Amino acid sequence: MKLKALLFLALISAAAAGQAQDKKEGEKKEAVHIYNPNANAQADLNAAISKAKKEKKNVLVQVGGNWCIWCIRFHELVEKTPELKKLIGDNFEWVLINWSPENKNTAVLSKLGNPGRFGFPVFVVLDGEGKVLHIQDSGYLERDAEESKTEGNGHSIKKVQGFLNNWTYKALHAPTI
Repeated sequence: MKLKALLFLALISAAAAGQAQDKKEGEKKEAVHIYNPNANAQADLNAAISKAKKEKKNVLVQVGGNWCIWCIRFHELVEKTPELKKLIGDNFEWVLINWSPENKNTAVLSKLGNPGRFGFPVFVVLDGEGKVLHIQDSGYLERDAEESKTEGNGHSIKKVQGFLNNWTYKALHAPTI
């Protein structure tokens, strides 16, 4: 019993020390606002679908929330990686749909095949008609053990590029041999 109590106290102490290291005294951590819980997800999707159809692109829907560290990390990876940003910009209309306690966007996500069952972030590729072409579990886009040793945990640029390249309009409409 004493061992359990000591372990519990050690865990609490470690958690408190970790929080103290994350924040300098008196400094507040800036809240992240990538996803908009108040956005009209269906209107955003409709606009992206319409534009994608006109421009012969597909729609890349990223579902997640400001509470999700992996969602934030993915977004930051795209923002700081010019080739990923260009790949998305040239081939997709990119829409972020919020999933959070204040707005789960249940109706929209139901129409998209309930992608949250794979965790967050999750990606849904739509065509210019709004048809779901693919749902991508982002766990498969993470760095492998070797990459993580040198680059830390996160999404693999190479895996993300492979995923995106496989679901562009051009890839899906390439002439057959």
